[in-house]
Amino acid sequence: MTEPLIVAQIPDVVRQVVANQPIIDMHTHLYAHSFGTPVAGRGSAVDPNGLLLWGVDELVTYHYLVAEVFRVVPATKLPYEQFWKMPKQSQADHIWQHLFVENAPLSEACRGVLTTLSKLGLDPNEKSLDRYRSWFAEQNPSDYIDKVMQISGVERIVMTNPVFDDNERSRWIANPNVGDDPRFSAVLRIDPLLRDWESTSKKLSEWGYPASSTPDAASFENARRFLRHWIKLQKAIYLAVSLPPDFRYPSGDAGQTILDQVVLPVCAEFDLPFAMMIGSRLRVNPPLRDAGDMVGKSDITSLTNILSAHPANRFFVTMLSRENQHELCVAARKFSNLMVFGCWWFTNNPSIIDEITRMRFELLGPTFIPQHSDARVLDQLVYKWTHSRQIIGNVLADKFVDLATAGLHVTRAMIEKTSDDLFRGNFKRFLSR
Repeated sequence: MTEPLIVAQIPDVVRQVVANQPIIDMHTHLYAHSFGTPVAGRGSAVDPNGLLLWGVDELVTYHYLVAEVFRVVPATKLPYEQFWKMPKQSQADHIWQHLFVENAPLSEACRGVLTTLSKLGLDPNEKSLDRYRSWFAEQNPSDYIDKVMQISGVERIVMTNPVFDDNERSRWIANPNVGDDPRFSAVLRIDPLLRDWESTSKKLSEWGYPASSTPDAASFENARRFLRHWIKLQKAIYLAVSLPPDFRYPSGDAGQTILDQVVLPVCAEFDLPFAMMIGSRLRVNPPLRDAGDMVGKSDITSLTNILSAHPANRFFVTMLSRENQHELCVAARKFSNLMVFGCWWFTNNPSIIDEITRMRFELLGPTFIPQHSDARVLDQLVYKWTHSRQIIGNVLADKFVDLATAGLHVTRAMIEKTSDDLFRGNFKRFLSR
């Protein structure tokens, strides 16, 4: 453990350590079984509006693959509205046939499905989904969560819990203990509070937190009361928002006022970080629904203005545009209250993960969180962490070889500590700093 490794040993040791490293997946869209599931499984009631998505039909109809299938079978041949009227299984059959059977499934989203099936012990060469469906129907959803976590090496799943989503909100109200599964942690997601205060103020007023469309002192306090209630109810470990590329700070609009007067003071009061995911342009092609979202370059100066104006707050930040990554790393060198995390959405591709991770090591050392899954379907944990472990392990191996070549005594203990910091330690320390 403490003896220096020779250079030739380092790559294999690093890859082995990373391959076996327990992970806290700090940002997902997954849910505990207590939130219900629309997928049939052994010993589990089907909830049509349930939030836990799993199984082959959910995996294959993920919105990345919906967007891809319309490149093969365009809307001129299968109109969007006709596709959305199809039952879920028919949508999955359509995608499987055109992306996996008739064409080589070369995209990362397609490869991910194949990796997942293989890791689950299934043959990814089936020409139809029927055998997969039979296998998944035999799984008990709660037990299957354990299975997926074991295969992926994830020891804790951090949810995203949008308080302004009526379906989810009603579940917390009906059962305040719905989030108590020890495998999961909650995150209070509050996008409408910053992105559409006029509509949100009406909802707050309906829910017993009177607020004016032009925010005033009473509105601030009632909005703070609302956040306090939901932080306590969810036992939230941080708050989060997704912001568009044209987000600016300062802006003088209601969103900035609510951020300054409500969100960040409450985060400070509860000693919770605030996560900002910046750069998503929603519904550039509305008929594609979630598959129609896009990326845009964001303004780093707005981020540094926030960091400077609120030095007592802590911020998890990821950005969607590849062009923002270098500036974001440089910003993290200047502000210790910024924790850069993950390769989000359209940057979650092997070539880009490799590039971004190398740059982050070179600018930040081991003081960042290299990845999160952003999984919306439980099974995606399998491929997202299988693929990311391999890439991050390769990059980290190269960096430790560089250190040994420079004369440093590299030990297994040093590698293990660094791996643990990257995949769970940095996250835990930033939560409690």
